[in-house]
Amino acid sequence: MGLCISPLNSNYISVSPMSSNAAKNTLFTGKNKDQNPISSKGETLNLIKATFLGGLALGARLLWEIFDGDFLFETAGKKASSIVNKTRQGASQNKKTFLWLGATTAIIAAAISGFAIIYTMLNAPKIAYNSKINTFKKKKEMDVYIKSNEAEKEIYNQLSEKAKSADQNEKDKLKEQYMQMKMAKNRVPDFVKL
Repeated sequence: MGLCISPLNSNYISVSPMSSNAAKNTLFTGKNKDQNPISSKGETLNLIKATFLGGLALGARLLWEIFDGDFLFETAGKKASSIVNKTRQGASQNKKTFLWLGATTAIIAAAISGFAIIYTMLNAPKIAYNSKINTFKKKKEMDVYIKSNEAEKEIYNQLSEKAKSADQNEKDKLKEQYMQMKMAKNRVPDFVKL
């Protein structure tokens, strides 16, 4: 099942599945594309993700520093051996070795992830505060960008209309104005990754 995209006019785009189920037809207005895409939920999720990843790195380093490498693997290895021996008593030695490696890795990963979760929960008030600030800043930057794009589009439309009925001298002036517009193109906000 694919999608059929067809423009109705400059303000509407219809997206409908290529099936007989007409209830799933969706109609998007052109107004939606000019709305600010920045949301506080998105900013909060980005900050939670960054804090959690930072907590993972901090947890791994802390675990390494506290248990000094060898002791960490020795302690986790002993716990993994007891788990494997209890659950897989009749397994071959090769299978027990692989299970031991998996269990050791799982114990270490659980300890690091647990620390990252606690670290993220402790930073929840900071995340909430920073997400509101980031959302406000980014919304303002994006609003300026959207408004300037609308103004630029209108100027290009006016230049295009003038060019239709212009003589060669006026067309040269319009071309110069067009080049100046291209040189002064508004800058994309820093947080937008192209």
